[in-house]
Amino acid sequence: MSLHNPPHPGGVIRRQCLEPMGLTITRAAQKLGVTQQALSEVLNERKGLSPELARRLAEVFGSTAETWLGMQMAYDQWQAHGVSSHATRNPGAPGQAPAKPVKHLSLR
Repeated sequence: MSLHNPPHPGGVIRRQCLEPMGLTITRAAQKLGVTQQALSEVLNERKGLSPELARRLAEVFGSTAETWLGMQMAYDQWQAHGVSSHATRNPGAPGQAPAKPVKHLSLR
């Protein structure tokens, strides 16, 4: 396990893909062949990447689907570790809701 909290892929997509190219969410969604809402949910870290979206990201923005999925997996593992570590250290701690797992976006 790495020693830092890995970023959600949505933030990486926004900072390293959309912003440098001057793309809006609407235009990026069109290029990726997904709905604006679906892309917005990923960019706003409410959903995670599916293998299909990872493939599309690789085609449109570069890298590989495996790289994109690796980012998602690292984020998910860190989140799961944080929830289990918190539960182990503070079982039933009041006022401390565990992090919700990220839902993965399905493009079907």
